[in-house]
Amino acid sequence: MGAFWRGLKSVFFWSYERMSWPYDLMVLAIVLFVMLTPRHWFHDQPVTSASASSQVQLISEDSAGQTRTYRLDASALPPGKRAVQSTPELERETHDILGRTVPELEERTFEVRRIDVARGTDGAALYYDVTVRPQ
Repeated sequence: MGAFWRGLKSVFFWSYERMSWPYDLMVLAIVLFVMLTPRHWFHDQPVTSASASSQVQLISEDSAGQTRTYRLDASALPPGKRAVQSTPELERETHDILGRTVPELEERTFEVRRIDVARGTDGAALYYDVTVRPQ
């Protein structure tokens, strides 16, 4: 029984020398796990800024009022964060997305002035017209 615990301790603390058969066996087990693990076990896929930036368009710019209006596709927001009216949570989400995807707003302070929601025939949000004012 003592040999079993020593072996388990050696595996847990990875105390085998390189090029020994237990070391090679553990490396093989790790490689097989990485290669054979189903992709759907891991749900945390990163959102690429390229896909998010294609969902944001500048639609108007008012130099007198120093505001810009961007059209943000509703699919850029997670389904649970989409709203059919302006809420503080929706303002935070749109602020974060615009700050990450619009080059003119990156690394700058800006304020979300207004959010106009365009709805489809089923009442769901299609896109948001977000008016911002850089500060």
